[in-house]
Amino acid sequence: MSTAPLRVAVAGASGRMGRMLIEAVQAADDCVLAGALDIPGSPALGHDATAWLGQTSGVVITADLDQGLSGAEVLIDFTRPEGTLAHLAACRRLGVKLVIGTTGFTEAHKAEIAAAAQHTAVVMAPNMSVGVNVVLRLLDMAARALNQGYDIEVIEAHHRHKVDAPSGTALAMGEVVAAALGRDLKDCAVYGREGHTGARDPSTIGFATVRGGDIVGDHTVLFAGIGERIEISHKASSRVGYAQGSLRAARFLRGHASGLFGMTEVLGL
Repeated sequence: MSTAPLRVAVAGASGRMGRMLIEAVQAADDCVLAGALDIPGSPALGHDATAWLGQTSGVVITADLDQGLSGAEVLIDFTRPEGTLAHLAACRRLGVKLVIGTTGFTEAHKAEIAAAAQHTAVVMAPNMSVGVNVVLRLLDMAARALNQGYDIEVIEAHHRHKVDAPSGTALAMGEVVAAALGRDLKDCAVYGREGHTGARDPSTIGFATVRGGDIVGDHTVLFAGIGERIEISHKASSRVGYAQGSLRAARFLRGHASGLFGMTEVLGL
């Protein structure tokens, strides 16, 4: 395996997550910032990607995909579905690998990503946090053991700017629990309750969504039985965990020419 620094490009370079990723790349001994992308019209275009850190990287933020990806081995993308799909097409054409932390994809979008992954390696996960992915494994174990007599609810909270609900992480948690119970989440999920709903159907998995302030991301799965409750939670106080998990995914891709992977493969779970 190459010992040269991994050449990483970052999409959404002037956003909250983009800046966290750039800072993580700059701090990593085995990675180097090789490109920085942002949307056309962004006031950050033309500026050095690390100027906000008081540093000079020599990497200029650009909306030109060919320019931004020309020196990169892998792109890390936490943007919007439409932007990620445009980046995906460019990565496929240029032979750049891709770490996707974007959420809110439709089934058709996911099929498009899977098709592109036959030509370049992709890691896609609803949450890049190592802790969250450990929680997903714990949920599988809990759901198998608590498969009778427990009502299951997924509660998530995020900042006021998040545009999709429930979060991709919440949906992933619901999917893990449903699969462990032999159910299909599409058939048993309840996404809202209002008015006279009647008694709770014990076969359902409920979702509750909170949006407000600057909440980075809180997720809890509640198993409510008679006389006891089990709660499995993950609370993020910053985006550092997402950035570090993304770098682990980027390093993992160095050993793969093509294929679609999740954090389960990255972390060896």
